[in-house]
Amino acid sequence: MGGRGEDEDPRASLEGEKAKHLEAELTDDRFQEELRRTHRLGLPPADSIEDKALASTFQRGELPHFSGINTFLKAPFLEDVTKVGEHEVAVVGAPLDTGTTYRPGPRFGPEGMRRISSLYSPYYFEKGIDLREQLDMVDVGDIFITPANIEKAFDQITKGLEHLVAHGTFPVVLGGDHSIGFPTARGVMNAFGKKIGVIHFDRHLDTQKRDLDERMHTTPWYWAAHEHHFDLGNLVQIGIGGWQVPRPGVAPAREGGSLVMTAEDVERLGVEKTADLALEVAWSGGAEGVYLSFDIDAVDPGFAPGTGWPEPGGLYPREVLKLVRRFAAEGLLGMEIVEVSPPYDQSDVTSLLGVRLICEVLASSVAAGRLGRDRGGTPQTARAREIEERRAAAQGRDG
Repeated sequence: MGGRGEDEDPRASLEGEKAKHLEAELTDDRFQEELRRTHRLGLPPADSIEDKALASTFQRGELPHFSGINTFLKAPFLEDVTKVGEHEVAVVGAPLDTGTTYRPGPRFGPEGMRRISSLYSPYYFEKGIDLREQLDMVDVGDIFITPANIEKAFDQITKGLEHLVAHGTFPVVLGGDHSIGFPTARGVMNAFGKKIGVIHFDRHLDTQKRDLDERMHTTPWYWAAHEHHFDLGNLVQIGIGGWQVPRPGVAPAREGGSLVMTAEDVERLGVEKTADLALEVAWSGGAEGVYLSFDIDAVDPGFAPGTGWPEPGGLYPREVLKLVRRFAAEGLLGMEIVEVSPPYDQSDVTSLLGVRLICEVLASSVAAGRLGRDRGGTPQTARAREIEERRAAAQGRDG
């Protein structure tokens, strides 16, 4: 082989080869627990079914992917939100699109992302992460929205996010148009009580004061900066550009000092330098936490057509996936995916990209020890230890 030494075997550096071995380190305790639960609640399968361990008469678990009641990733539905503090991650829908100024439809974003998330398993091959085994996640359903009154809807969203964060959970918000960025950030800040930064993916600045005489999806960061614990100097805006950036938003961004990077900036700098600069600004000036707000229209509409204001020339999926991995590894307070509009989607590809971004953040947070348990099931955070201790105590009581 041309004198190549044994230690130069290119296969040793392949991510796929490493992934095969990482899987062997994972436990399957939670999966086995789920199977026992499906048999208990859904009845054992018919006598003709050979794989009786996997099946039940009434579906109560992940499989089959094409059926069942869809929560996000088939995670347990938590009806009693007063018990959300017993879990580490809470997925919540904010189906508001009253703030759209062109094509509506993001009110169906939570439904669309939950539905297509059934296509996924909780296992991430490349990184050797299994969210079912390593993360205590629930879906708390949607916030009750008042579509005829956007300000009341904002108050509802703020109260919901404040409740989740105050109980120690990592919120994953399924939008909704980007007007929800203001009330979600407000709820996070109210509960967190310390200065935060925001990393914002978008094609649009969203920093103007008013649009059509109201607070709309073009205004969230102007108003968030008027709350305690956040100013535009800690706002990083990635992917901005094109022919849909309203001029009224430019002066507030300039005067407030947000960091604006276009899609071409990302291409020129590369993912790593882009991430370094974004993290430096978001965490600057005494910020003690960072919130991620991802508008799906930041991605080129060739990959994300299902949105209200599609603008060619946006970011590519691999770029944004790499970027959110970096941001999650540094630690996040929570995240939101907004402006997914299923009525304008093709084959659910935009909804699926939203799901993939969320999964990427959660998996990277687990891999970096920011959330959940390691592959062997050992808690990595104080929060995860508390949940594990409570779970063990409950199992002890149940015998």
